[in-house]
Amino acid sequence: MKCVLFCQNNYAFGILEPIRAYLAANEHDYIWYVNPKIISDFPYANEPHTSAISDLVLYVSDAIFVPGNEVPHYLRGVKVQVFHGFAGEKKGHFRIRHYFDLYLTQGPYFTQKFIALKNKFKNFEVIETGWPKLDCYATEKSKFEREKLELLAKHNATKVLLYAPTFSPKLTSAPHLVDQIKALAAQHPEYLILLKFHPLMAENWLEVYRKIALETPNIIFETEKNIIKFLLMADVMISDTSSVIYEFLLLDKPVITFKNISKNIVWENSFDYQALENLVAKNSTEDTFAATRKEIYDNYHPFNDGKSAERMVKAVEDYILKNGVPEKRKLSLFRRYKINKMFSL
Repeated sequence: MKCVLFCQNNYAFGILEPIRAYLAANEHDYIWYVNPKIISDFPYANEPHTSAISDLVLYVSDAIFVPGNEVPHYLRGVKVQVFHGFAGEKKGHFRIRHYFDLYLTQGPYFTQKFIALKNKFKNFEVIETGWPKLDCYATEKSKFEREKLELLAKHNATKVLLYAPTFSPKLTSAPHLVDQIKALAAQHPEYLILLKFHPLMAENWLEVYRKIALETPNIIFETEKNIIKFLLMADVMISDTSSVIYEFLLLDKPVITFKNISKNIVWENSFDYQALENLVAKNSTEDTFAATRKEIYDNYHPFNDGKSAERMVKAVEDYILKNGVPEKRKLSLFRRYKINKMFSL
C-alpha cells in the first residue's frame, strides 16, 4: 500500500509518526507531505518527503492520512481523517467538509456522533480505532522520568506544572494569566512551570511569555513541537478550552482550566483567573476529580494497548479491499474552489 502522511501543521508530525512506524515495519511505501510553511520544523529530514502537491499527484497513493480539515480532492487514494485532538466542544469538530472517505475515531463519544452524520450524508465510513498519538502511553509512559527528576533537582523544585493554552482568541487564557503565572512562580519556587504553546498562538503573546521565562528561573518556555514529552513529565496541567487537556486526563493526572466551554467537565474549571494559585495547591494535594476521570477514558479513548496506528492502517486496508481505491472525490464547486486556492499544483 502506498500512503501519504499529510501535514499542514507541525502538530501533525507526532500524530502521524506511529502510523509511519507501522507502515515501515510492515513494508508499506509512504511519503510525508509537509506544508512549505512548516518544513523547517520537520523532524524526519531523512525520510521520504515533499512540499509539492504535484509530487503527490505523480506518487499515485492508495491512502492519505490527514490529521487536519482539508486535503486535495483530486489526489488518488482513500482520504482518511485521523483528527488532531479531542475537543468535540470546539466549533467545527463535527463539521463534515466532504473531503474524506473514512473517519477513524478515537472513542465512543466521537464514533456515535460521526455515525449519525454518516447516516445523514451517506458518503463516508466511520471506524473506531483509537488515536495513534497516544500509542506511546502504552509503551513509553516512563520515558522522560529521568529527565524530569534531573530538571526538578536542577531547579530545586518538587512538582512540574504545564501551562498549555489554546490559541483561539475567544477561548485562550494566555492574555489573562500573565501576571498570575509570574506570581505563581515567584511565590512558589517549589513549582517548575513549563510553558507549551499551540503552533498557531499569536506571536505577541508568545513574546510576552518568552520574556517571563527569561526573567524567571523556574519558568521554561518550551519550543519542542511534540507536546507528549511535557504531558508525560507534568504533575498538573493548566489550560482553558484546549483539546490537549483530554490527552493529559488520559494519563490520570489533574487538570485546571479557565472558562472551558465543554458541556461535560470532569476536572477543575474556574471562571476566576485570580484563583490560579489556590487551585494549583488544591489539585496538587487533593486531586478531588480523580474519580470522575474514568468517564474520559471510557468515552474519549478506551484503548490502552498502543495499537491504534495498527488499527488505522488495517482499517484502510479493509476499506480498500471492500471499496477499491478512489480516484477522486465528489465535491461542490465551493469546496473545489477552496481546495484549489489552498493547494496549488
